[in-house]
Amino acid sequence: MGIYPYHRVIETGQATEVMVDGQRQLMLGSNSYLELTTHPRIKERAMEAIQMYGTGCAGSRFLNGTLPIHVELEQKLAAFMGKEAALVFPTGFQTNTGVISSLVHKGEYIVGDKYIHACIMDGCMLSHGTLVRYDHNNMADLEEKLSRIPAQAPKLIVTDGVFSMEGDICDLPGIVTLAQRYGAQVMVDDAHGIGVLGQGGRGTSAHFGLTDQVDLIMGTFSKSLAAIGGFIAGSAKTINYLQHVARPYMFSASASPASVAAVLGALEVMEAEPERIQRLWENARFLKKGFDDIGFDTGKSETPVIPIMVGEFDTCMKMWRFLKEAGIFVNPVVPPGVPPGRSLIRISVTAGHTRAQLEWALEIFQKAGRHFGLLELGA
Repeated sequence: MGIYPYHRVIETGQATEVMVDGQRQLMLGSNSYLELTTHPRIKERAMEAIQMYGTGCAGSRFLNGTLPIHVELEQKLAAFMGKEAALVFPTGFQTNTGVISSLVHKGEYIVGDKYIHACIMDGCMLSHGTLVRYDHNNMADLEEKLSRIPAQAPKLIVTDGVFSMEGDICDLPGIVTLAQRYGAQVMVDDAHGIGVLGQGGRGTSAHFGLTDQVDLIMGTFSKSLAAIGGFIAGSAKTINYLQHVARPYMFSASASPASVAAVLGALEVMEAEPERIQRLWENARFLKKGFDDIGFDTGKSETPVIPIMVGEFDTCMKMWRFLKEAGIFVNPVVPPGVPPGRSLIRISVTAGHTRAQLEWALEIFQKAGRHFGLLELGA
């Protein structure tokens, strides 16, 4: 088809407008929800850390790679998330694979939403437990699955907080109720919830007021927190166990000084500039309403992640090319990222977008929707 939408080289920082192949494009495909990756204070913190500690740690946290800022960040993350302790991993992917594979053993069960992220799935595959999947956000099906598991068997329910392709929020109250009924623990991957939901951006558990009833909260630094890495927050006993068992933590070089310092800076900016979260939600609501009013199918999105449901693979790819040529950067999501026949254009809005940018985007999307038969010509 002459279309290849991957490995695009972005020649500028992750701002609302970027340069790709010499073309200026409106960025609607970044996970920098709070627009912090180019924030002056965060860049300063990263540079200060390089001046003090260098560019890397030359080893794992377990041996020679722990710096004072690693410990400081873990303490601040634990307090921020409302948990006793936290542990920082080099990447978010390693966080999920390391935590799940370390905690769930033979004869034990992982119960996961059918739309859980790929790195959660890989953690399940690396564990020696049995994976049971329930229909997306379907509490009746979750209960049916839990009821089939031996009552005495340890069980871990795993879900995304905000589902990264659909933009909907997990039914955490329902999950917690069933976990208590069936003696299960709960882990929430809040990669797309931190910085977005809850008081001060504390995520899905805080959004529902259920932090104390969620056993483990996972987060990444590559979305709202302006860096690269991941963390898990939970009880001190669990975190101590993971420090000595989780292979991706023990046998990977530790997160770089610049990344760790950038996250510390991002937490400071989030506290000092709470209006960023407010602007993010104003933009998200405006764009979602605009798409709905035009007539697009945006699924059950209720966050700054907004899918435009396209359906067929070919149409999705052609629509991506249409938008690219018009000057909009978005991400086509096709199988196996979504089920067959559910290809979509994934849009993510940020706090930095202006109303004029979003209005222009709606005009271009309306033209694309008409061109590819997703909208009536009169729409």
